Amino acid sequence: MLVWNTFLNDARVFNEAQTLAQAGYAVTVNALAAPGVAKEFERLAAGFVVRRFGARHGSSQLAAKKSRGKSSFPRLLLLALSRLGTQLGMLVSVCRARPDVVHAHDVNMLPLAWLAARWCRAALVYDAHEISTHREGYRSIRPLVAWLERKIMPRASGTITTTDARSRFFARAYKVPRPLVLQNRPRHYCAQGSDRIRTDLGWDRQWPVVIYQGGQQPGRGLSLLVQAMAHVPESYLVMVGGGPLHGALRAQASELGLEQRVRFVPTVPLAELPRYTAAADIGVQPIENTCLNHYTTDSNKLFEYVQAGLPVVASDLPEIRRIVRQHDLGLLVPAGNGEALAEALRRMVADVRLRQHHAQRARAAAAALSWEVQEHLLIDLYCRVLS
Repeated sequence: MLVWNTFLNDARVFNEAQTLAQAGYAVTVNALAAPGVAKEFERLAAGFVVRRFGARHGSSQLAAKKSRGKSSFPRLLLLALSRLGTQLGMLVSVCRARPDVVHAHDVNMLPLAWLAARWCRAALVYDAHEISTHREGYRSIRPLVAWLERKIMPRASGTITTTDARSRFFARAYKVPRPLVLQNRPRHYCAQGSDRIRTDLGWDRQWPVVIYQGGQQPGRGLSLLVQAMAHVPESYLVMVGGGPLHGALRAQASELGLEQRVRFVPTVPLAELPRYTAAADIGVQPIENTCLNHYTTDSNKLFEYVQAGLPVVASDLPEIRRIVRQHDLGLLVPAGNGEALAEALRRMVADVRLRQHHAQRARAAAAALSWEVQEHLLIDLYCRVLS
């Protein structure tokens, strides 16, 4: 497996690797180096190996720092050379292993995976987590992404994506069979509430805790969420994670006088996340309809809230709507509508019985919306690919 991240908090790839390892496959996840944070080589208790590639001892970060203040060309050149070196290291390692399957996670690993598969005469599996041609921040490279997927995706022995809507998109866009749908579900977890969040953050009132967990990035509706909290009295909001909007969101909370009720927590390790999430009272997913990728998402955090037994307030987008309505998980609001978001949060915060009802429905749906229910589909795909 090839991923362009440090594989420290990638729940989807972890679940896939663990499932395949438990089915008897020898799995290696090739990821990016995390100097001082994670080992270059790890054999995990989950049954698979992780190898990390890239600059050691922070040299890539140092190169980036040294290039600041210069023209953009030297900076881009250093980054390009660093990335090329990392990918060459991955390619050599994969080819030495002589795998039967090379599994690319997302389009940024697709060319490398295709090349490795050709050299090793291995099967190629492409796992498209996103619609990268219609994704926030990808506008400038959209033609390149479309060209890569159009050329390589039909040559893959197996394809996977995350929602039915995305599967239909890829089939239409690239004239390929509909990719297998594996939703971003966590493993089943018997949620037990606690006061951990209130204790950790020094919140002494028993007001409901609203949680948002995930990347703090454009298009996620997070500024609207912070603004909405100014109109949702007697409640707390904890935002778990980080990203490019982190500083702006903290400043916004401060300007609104919400420093005591809106708090920010760094990314919680995967192993701890289910217990942490279960310490909240309401899960919120305010994603905006800014691109097709958002429009077709069902959101890993939605499934995480379900496993934690939380009622949800979520954007009314097709895939999210289908899950929320089918299992009666909470309230839907028009995407990008701050007033509707505030009203739904006020209603959920004020109505204890409403919260309890949707929390009960979430607990009832948790087993059906778990990773375990769908993991056999991944094993079946591998059996077909290797036959």
